[in-house]
Amino acid sequence: MNTTALPPLLGHLGLLSDATRFRILMTLDSREFSVSELCRILQLPQPTVSRHLRLLAEGGWVVSRSDGARRPYRRNGGLDREQAALWHTLHGAAGDDPRIREDAERAEAVLAERRDRSRDFFSSTADRWDSIRAELYGIRADLLPLFGLLDPTWTVADLGAGTGVLAAAVAPFVGRVVVVDRSPEMLAAARDRMPSTGTVDFHEGEVEQLPLADGSVDVAFLSLVLHHLHDPARVLAEARRILKPGGRLVLVDIREHDRAELTEEMGHQWPGFTPAQLHGWLQAADLTPLPTVPLPPDAEARGPLLFLQVARR
Repeated sequence: MNTTALPPLLGHLGLLSDATRFRILMTLDSREFSVSELCRILQLPQPTVSRHLRLLAEGGWVVSRSDGARRPYRRNGGLDREQAALWHTLHGAAGDDPRIREDAERAEAVLAERRDRSRDFFSSTADRWDSIRAELYGIRADLLPLFGLLDPTWTVADLGAGTGVLAAAVAPFVGRVVVVDRSPEMLAAARDRMPSTGTVDFHEGEVEQLPLADGSVDVAFLSLVLHHLHDPARVLAEARRILKPGGRLVLVDIREHDRAELTEEMGHQWPGFTPAQLHGWLQAADLTPLPTVPLPPDAEARGPLLFLQVARR
């Protein structure tokens, strides 16, 4: 008779009957630790801990991930039904075992050291953290959480989109993005920039006469566009036309200024706008403006200061 082919449950019982493996699994139950950290917590040599981890991994009880030179381990969160039932029983039976309590205290000490290292790092780099974060994650990393405010079912229009920087950033987070610009060269650059995720439609056209259907858009963006146009009131009326009931127009533009050279150098048709001027146009277009918000200046920027204006249909 073949006695080596044990039922799976007996195999799991045999694996977890070893006190060291059980202690490792209890330590990794809701946290992850590297081999060296487990050695400190369990007060055991590295070869012993590594051997037991290998057996637990082969049995499907623990998993690991690569983290540079470290390889943290944790209990497998995808245990099969028999394993999960057995772990529930054994975990509850551990009760107030003194070795488990000691392991838990040492584990907390290791975690506290991690927190101290992190705190020390940020304390020593507070004056450089903005540049470090930008180098690691990009200059717009602080704005990324705002994409979570977008509804994944929305249709968003980027009006006067230029090379599509804003449209490309928004596209992965909404149902559809509509890009409109009058310049074929700008649209070609926008197409090249778009991510593979998201649905994006491109239209060559004027923002004064949008090639979009009435009530087809949840949110319309006009970012640094209005001051280039002869008739802002007409543009705002067109934006209102394409918005769904309850839809929003989000407008970023320049505050009123006296820098006449921009008219010649960049073709500006308006020297910025005042909130009263803008609110008058929005209300005439049957849009309800929210308070105008001056945007904080960028120390590296050489242009006029900006504002944010949101209006509802």
